[in-house]
Amino acid sequence: MAVSVRIPTPLRKLTGGADEVSIEASSISELIDNLEAAHPGLKERLCDDNGEIRRFVNVYLNDEDVRFLDGRNTALKDGDEVSIVPAIAGGV
Repeated sequence: MAVSVRIPTPLRKLTGGADEVSIEASSISELIDNLEAAHPGLKERLCDDNGEIRRFVNVYLNDEDVRFLDGRNTALKDGDEVSIVPAIAGGV
């Protein structure tokens, strides 16, 4: 199942500048592993030492935050769109 993954600007150096990549995966967990295989260094930026998605990284499946679905176990289907969005904080 091919899934389209939108890559945020800070991670594009790992994808050769690509803002979107196509990855075969049936779950978010498999997607992250396959992203790492295709673009080494991505997994350590997305996941903590326990393999969980870092709290400052938001992953959306078709505009739904996977944290409110099944997290890393969220199922994917052909044609899905996954967006990786780094959290932004700040202000006064």
